[in-house]
Amino acid sequence: VQLQASGGGLVQAGYSLRLSCAASGGVFSYYGMGWFRQAPGKERECVAAISWTGVREYYTDSVKGRFTISRDDKKNTVSLQMNSLRPDDTAVYYCWRAGFWGQGTLVTVSS
Repeated sequence: VQLQASGGGLVQAGYSLRLSCAASGGVFSYYGMGWFRQAPGKERECVAAISWTGVREYYTDSVKGRFTISRDDKKNTVSLQMNSLRPDDTAVYYCWRAGFWGQGTLVTVSS
């Protein structure tokens, strides 16, 4: 399984970014998917996750109401819409499926 994340970049606080993760080489539909992030000097944390049915979602408290995770099983993609970005959202964001990690995409939010 390969997970290819994209969409990171440099934005000012208050702006939005949309991360996408394309999965290939394995079954996509029957697995939960997630986005993690790791800021410098901090542990990797789960930002958002979505169940294999797409019905259940999880968000860490700091992003609730600002980030939205979604999946498209026809395209084998999972996305993270990030609105109202803050400087403390700055991190490398990783796409995850059970047992597999994407390569990470850097999100930098300037104040």
